[in-house]
Amino acid sequence: MEFAFILGRILFGVFFVNSGINHFRNMKMLAGYSQMKGVPLPSVAVPFTGLLLLLGGLSVIFNYYIMYGSILLIIFLVPTTFIMHNFWKVQDAQQKTGEQINFMKNLALLGAALMFLKLFI
Repeated sequence: MEFAFILGRILFGVFFVNSGINHFRNMKMLAGYSQMKGVPLPSVAVPFTGLLLLLGGLSVIFNYYIMYGSILLIIFLVPTTFIMHNFWKVQDAQQKTGEQINFMKNLALLGAALMFLKLFI
């Protein structure tokens, strides 16, 4: 079981590290999308959230201050889930479905981050 937990922790962390890198690679595009969603100061919010993702993901991967890394991921996931993936406000059926899928994915990731947090409190 120890191996499964370590592998799961690494896979979970890699998801966030990859997302954090994507925030920096596509900063301009993500800032534009964030602005469209009503995020204040999107040119600041995107690199800030990218940093949350990178630090949180690396913390989980390397099991280094994982409680704090989980908190960083939770700080990212809560507002992002409800602001960026607010499917209930979307009119286009295809876009609404995509937002709902991402909303549910983020809820699942939030649940996992909360479980990691519980392990280390």
